[in-house]
Amino acid sequence: MNRQNEKMELNASLLLDFNQKLAIIESFSELEQKKVSLGRLNFQYNGSATDKKNVVYHLHPNGNGYVYAKGIDGYDADAKGMVNIRDFSEEELRELLKKAIFALSPEGLYKRETADGNDHELWVTPSGRSELEIVYDNELWNVYAGDLLDERSEPIKKLWNI
Repeated sequence: MNRQNEKMELNASLLLDFNQKLAIIESFSELEQKKVSLGRLNFQYNGSATDKKNVVYHLHPNGNGYVYAKGIDGYDADAKGMVNIRDFSEEELRELLKKAIFALSPEGLYKRETADGNDHELWVTPSGRSELEIVYDNELWNVYAGDLLDERSEPIKKLWNI
């Protein structure tokens, strides 16, 4: 057997099967399993600060599946933000799941939204007569008109419609 064949066999033996991937995913208590068609499974993160809830999408009995990784550095996500996990090792899958859950969490969303160091904005009307100050505080964007706090402040996902 040549060296290339040995390497291919070693890589194939390291691939995780459906049950191994399922056990890894189920070890994340934040994720809730949802059955979908053809024996596939989705796993949702109900603590998501966005409308996006699916972290694991269409985990198939053949071991194929996807993890939502939009905006996570180091992963080649498709147009929908999904990364194929077919060839992931246990370590790679665990790391991606941790990052995906964090990215959808309120803390992860705050980090992404304030990555430029800005956790407040000043909005002024074109005429310059009225201004609003928007301040991120405790998972909320508070809206101030002068010293007055708008009592209708909404969670970030509602204010920004995300």
